Amino acid sequence: MSLPYLDIPSLLHQYGLHPDKSLGQNFLLDDSALKQVVETAGISNQDTVLEIGAGLGSLTRHLALAAQAVVAVELDNRLLPALRQVLTPFNNINIVHGDILALDPAQLIHSPGYLVVANIPYYITSALIRHLLESPCTPSCLVLTVQKEVAQRICAAPGDLSILALSVQVYGQPRIAAHIPAGAFYPPPKVDSAILRVDIHPVPCIPSEMLKPFFRLTKAGFSQKRKTLRNALAGGLAWSTTRTGELLQSAGIDPFRRAETVSIEEWHRLTLAFIADS
Repeated sequence: MSLPYLDIPSLLHQYGLHPDKSLGQNFLLDDSALKQVVETAGISNQDTVLEIGAGLGSLTRHLALAAQAVVAVELDNRLLPALRQVLTPFNNINIVHGDILALDPAQLIHSPGYLVVANIPYYITSALIRHLLESPCTPSCLVLTVQKEVAQRICAAPGDLSILALSVQVYGQPRIAAHIPAGAFYPPPKVDSAILRVDIHPVPCIPSEMLKPFFRLTKAGFSQKRKTLRNALAGGLAWSTTRTGELLQSAGIDPFRRAETVSIEEWHRLTLAFIADS
């Protein structure tokens, strides 16, 4: 089945709509880019796809062609009439109005191993991933369209790590599958984007019962980026530098390193030491 051209600007005009900058609304309309997203996800006709940020359905249509079923979540209720019109020809799409961070994925998808495809504002990326992966019903793969710089940060290695990178890499292996120029969107954003694929680990790199202290430590470690890890942890945990220095040494980590150089395996050791010390 070939899809007819979807004229996003005309559709917006028809419904008296304007993209909402506060919601990060830049609609992907380039056909080759849309197909790249679907190909990156590797969707089969047995798959269920959770789409976050369905917008006006430009990607939803392609997902529906490839998948057995699509659950399309959209926050902006202004878009729903146009979205329903665009998706009228399809009978395998369930449109859900709501904020994905306030919705329980297990209530939307009833079996694990589903795929997630999302075109989201960068500032909810880490919160979204934790929300999806801490649910009893976890996906096997996430395909995210994000700003190119954000995708690069998520894929960073020790030396350039951030809380964002750690919050993704603890759950899965990220890679940049393709780049999308700003002109592929309407309205075009100020920066280029990337298609990011995250293959989810069978279990997180950090045991689930340790995730809360792990994230407390990493937040403290990155709280004062230009300081040594000893000093940053002291400020973030309200501990003395003597105590944080001893904690780091007990985990085999030089107290004078900086947080961005510490690997997940080292943060794991540090979390074990932190739990033992608390």
